[in-house]
Amino acid sequence: MPTLPVEQLLRDVGTVAAWAAAALLVGWLSGIVVGRAARRYNRHVLGLLQRRCHKPWMLLLVVWAVYTSMPAEGPLGGTVHQVLLLALIGAAAWMVMGLLYIIEDMLFQRLPMEVRNNRRIRKVRTEIGVLRRLTSAIVAVLAIGTMLMTFAPLRELGTSLLASAGVAGAIAGLAAQTTLRNVLAGLQLALTDQLRLDDVVVVEEEWGRVEELTLTHVVVRLWDERRLMLPTAYFITTPFQNWTRNEARVTGAVLLHLRYTAPVEELRAEARRIVELSPLWDRRDWILQVVDTTPLTMVVRVLASAADAPSSWDLRCEIREQLIAYLRTEHPDALPGLRCDRAQQAAVPVDLSIVTAPERPRRSPHSIPPDG
Repeated sequence: MPTLPVEQLLRDVGTVAAWAAAALLVGWLSGIVVGRAARRYNRHVLGLLQRRCHKPWMLLLVVWAVYTSMPAEGPLGGTVHQVLLLALIGAAAWMVMGLLYIIEDMLFQRLPMEVRNNRRIRKVRTEIGVLRRLTSAIVAVLAIGTMLMTFAPLRELGTSLLASAGVAGAIAGLAAQTTLRNVLAGLQLALTDQLRLDDVVVVEEEWGRVEELTLTHVVVRLWDERRLMLPTAYFITTPFQNWTRNEARVTGAVLLHLRYTAPVEELRAEARRIVELSPLWDRRDWILQVVDTTPLTMVVRVLASAADAPSSWDLRCEIREQLIAYLRTEHPDALPGLRCDRAQQAAVPVDLSIVTAPERPRRSPHSIPPDG
């Protein structure tokens, strides 16, 4: 007795369901095993593997099981088989991207930022991050291209498409000119060591740190926790200040406008005491100098070095606050302000003859008395 189409359909559905259930079971058990091993043996790599790749691994297993168990010809073939093939390619690409993230995280674990001079580490981390993003983009493009090549009409049109590739490439290049320029600028910044993660920069008259550096844009975290988004091409075409270009160590400056009567030597001694007692000073450089003058004040500058930019900022604030408090207590006349010396007041002669009582207004004979 020939097999009925309904029976064949039910048999195929049962086979596919069994394979899918088996794949789900394998994926679930593998996730449990990897998670327990990561917690028991304290393996960071296994934790990354479970967190980054568990979902794409389960999807890859299920799609592969359904794809291999489903007949290419028959009631469940055709369009469904093509969709499963596309899903299989997408799951494989997702899995590869997850593995790239794991490699990046593993390398970052070996390159900690919490060191005294992390210039080389920041350079390497920046290059790793940019290369990971570039590799992920290449994997995505290859996956999309492989998906398109699974369609027979596209393979047959390959020759004609290659003939018009020059025109299409020119049109695409003009349409994506800004994006391509930013991508090339991002590669140049990362690979030529012009800008790194956690660099202290001054852009658009704003002070901040490089928080994120991608192929197309740079995120600068400003001192007040705002984020400044700039295209990578900006740092190629526009001058900017990089305070940590050669090393993480930063020398901060404090400017004070004081009167000419301010005791510079006593102020230098007090600044030395403040700097040496501060734990933020890196015990390398400091100096106090009169660097400029104005018609009313002189400009006193205090320079002090610190291990990094945040420490330098706090050290500058500490020196400024304590010097102002010292001057306000010990030498208040040294602080600038509009005042007149008592000696000058005594030297100015006062003509008492010009100080007279104000004249009473004359009443007109035709005016009405106030009480009348």
